[in-house]
Amino acid sequence: MEKYQLVVLPYAPEALEPVISRETIAFHHGKHLAGYVNNLNALLPGTEWEDLPLEEIVKQANGGVLNNAGQILNHNLYFGQFAAPKADNLPAGKLAEAIVRDFGSFEAFKDEFQKKGATLFGSGWAWLSSDADGKLVITQEPNAANPVQKGLKPLLTFDVWEHAYYLDYQNRRPDHLAALWQIIDWGVVENRYVL
Repeated sequence: MEKYQLVVLPYAPEALEPVISRETIAFHHGKHLAGYVNNLNALLPGTEWEDLPLEEIVKQANGGVLNNAGQILNHNLYFGQFAAPKADNLPAGKLAEAIVRDFGSFEAFKDEFQKKGATLFGSGWAWLSSDADGKLVITQEPNAANPVQKGLKPLLTFDVWEHAYYLDYQNRRPDHLAALWQIIDWGVVENRYVL
């Protein structure tokens, strides 16, 4: 059996519509992410990273191993943070308190997060992470990079590689980013923050 498997989606492929279409899920999860999994399984044997957990590979590896491992980690977190669309979808609990503490308001956080996603040149990710003291930070990570490489704990991410949105939004990346708030499963993000 291969070391890494394609993550099973915690929802039906059409569950995120109209924010993310079934067709985009089929390509993004079923082709792009599956490709990274297959590539990493082919690249790892015989390397110094072969027996490391995925996060450690992302922290230590380079080249093709890093690119594929990073994309698996990023996509696993990305696909695991969604649920069916909800109007007025807002965080609660300790995460909501931390957002207000560190950004002033949820709206201010949302604006900054969307701006980071919209202005990242090329391909990559916008991330909400926490540092060792629990302070929240927003970063732009190019290509397959992940906040764990900076000693941060990743909580929430928006994928701004074109394959994440092009079938549904064409070149309208900001529209895609604005729509994603409807499908965030804030319970999942809260658990990442407090655990």
